Amino acid sequence: MDPDRGGREAMTISVLVVDDQPLVRHAVRDILVDGGLLVVGEASNGRDAVNAVVDTAPDVVLMDIRMPELDGIAATSLICADAPASADGDASHRPRVLILTTFEDDENVVAALRAGASGFIGKGAEPDEIVRAVRTVHQGEALLSSSATRALIERALIERTVRRGGAPRSERWVDVLAPLTPREREVLELVAEGLTNHDIAIRLTISPHTAKTHVNRIMAKVSASDRAQLVILAYESGLVTAGS
Repeated sequence: MDPDRGGREAMTISVLVVDDQPLVRHAVRDILVDGGLLVVGEASNGRDAVNAVVDTAPDVVLMDIRMPELDGIAATSLICADAPASADGDASHRPRVLILTTFEDDENVVAALRAGASGFIGKGAEPDEIVRAVRTVHQGEALLSSSATRALIERALIERTVRRGGAPRSERWVDVLAPLTPREREVLELVAEGLTNHDIAIRLTISPHTAKTHVNRIMAKVSASDRAQLVILAYESGLVTAGS
């Protein structure tokens, strides 16, 4: 076990809850506290959330999307904007953002992931699922492993392409993917499938440490903050296509 990670996990995970509905905030706060997490603050809109992040320095921000003044997508972008991945992929200096959604708008969820969110979970999830989701993103994993999540991303990107008249992929993606080695592109495809570092290691017959190194290097080369953004990149660039 990574000694640094072990030390972090031994500490209480602090969470900022952001939602414009007081009843939702209070219910989520109780769920998190009952699950052994520390709620360090609440906010009713994106602007207050950005300020609260500065004041409370939470480990995880549980973020709604549709809110007044500043929505969750814009707030996520501001929270994550100053924290690109370092050369070794470490983004521990910023809070992880977990989107809390009703799944009403696929493209809004994808936009939040593109803005830097580490994953999403539905408001109808069971209490223990919400607690596990917070712990998962705090550990640096993207909450994107399920086939349902990948299907949502595919639908949103397909719908956007249709609205744009089937426009071809932007040439900028060629430049974004250019620094990646063939092996790194292969690893990126597996990340987009939702595979963990352990799963990637098994698939490619390499060590988990080597798989992690590949993922970290990819994030640094494409300026991604975490695995969620790698999934979005893989689909938007056409490296991975719907149904593949």
